[in-house]
Amino acid sequence: MKYVIAYVATALVFLPIDLLWLGVLARDFYNNQLGDMKEINAQAAVIFYLVYVLGIVIFAVLPAIDKQSLMHALLVGGMFGFFCYATYDLTNLATMRGFPPGMVIPDILWGIVLTGSSAGGGYLLYQGVRRIFGG
Repeated sequence: MKYVIAYVATALVFLPIDLLWLGVLARDFYNNQLGDMKEINAQAAVIFYLVYVLGIVIFAVLPAIDKQSLMHALLVGGMFGFFCYATYDLTNLATMRGFPPGMVIPDILWGIVLTGSSAGGGYLLYQGVRRIFGG
């Protein structure tokens, strides 16, 4: 049950923040950067979200729960976001003609903030559920 609660808690933090960022706050930035390249594949997006949240839980939230450390969740979550977003952006820059260089640094920074915040928020939400329902 620990794993399910940690996953759901992290997803409840990650998804709204990322959707707010992509759909409202940074929508114009991504539209300007990606132009014609921006076409959403809904199935791939759903799979990404399911897998990425699982990665946050495995590498940041669960170890933080074991250590009882919000700081661990924030730091490791931020590092996980850095490595994942850097891999994505730099691979795209290396292999896709027309991938905008101006998107790389802001998107990597967003990955750090989003993933660190989601790991920290998932950790806190997990702890809150645990306090309320015991365990």
